[in-house]
Amino acid sequence: MGRPLIGVSTYLESSVRWGVWDWPAALLPAYYPRLVRAAGGLTAMLPPDDPDTAAQVVARLDGVVIAGGPDVEPVRYGADRDARTGPPAPERDAWELALIEAALASGTPLLGICRGMQLLNVALGGTLVQHMDGHTGGTGVIGRHTVRPVPGTLYAGIEPGEASVPTYHHQAVDRLADGLVVSALAEDGTAEAVELPGAAWALGVQWHPELGEDTKVMEALVEAARARVDCPV
Repeated sequence: MGRPLIGVSTYLESSVRWGVWDWPAALLPAYYPRLVRAAGGLTAMLPPDDPDTAAQVVARLDGVVIAGGPDVEPVRYGADRDARTGPPAPERDAWELALIEAALASGTPLLGICRGMQLLNVALGGTLVQHMDGHTGGTGVIGRHTVRPVPGTLYAGIEPGEASVPTYHHQAVDRLADGLVVSALAEDGTAEAVELPGAAWALGVQWHPELGEDTKVMEALVEAARARVDCPV
């Protein structure tokens, strides 16, 4: 087959300037399609839409990426808002949760990046830590730290050794959802990757592979997408 079509969710901003225009825009940092291309896939942007259409959208894709972005609204996991939690993005929450549900239901390979990993946990009934320190390089500065794979997991099969990864987050998994397993840990014990064993390919990573030089995680998603299309269930 050709290059698998990977759908990547996008930001939705009320005001974005380019040229003489200042308009609402659905946008995606260019690092994401560059990484998909480097891993052998094609990118389709998935701006927030009617959640009821998510299954139709996913049916046309070979793989799904839930991109990083704003904090998940705490009501989604039954928590009161912490003062340090960022502004809500209800349209993104609803749309991306529907994309996750559709991907899991259809067996479409799914990768959650940062916010996307957190949403995967929330979608399956888990909760989040609303604030933590030490996983950024400062406001607006990407940090780096080491993650350690958990032996026997999908992620360990992708990267069997410790890896230094680009990171920028102040929230993380608190209560792990039923069915998920932790597949990588930071030095402070933070869950840095989670996955859903026994289902279609479903992995979340807390770091930002699109901001680094390592393409292994995205390559694994693209290969899973290619295998699913070549050998449909």
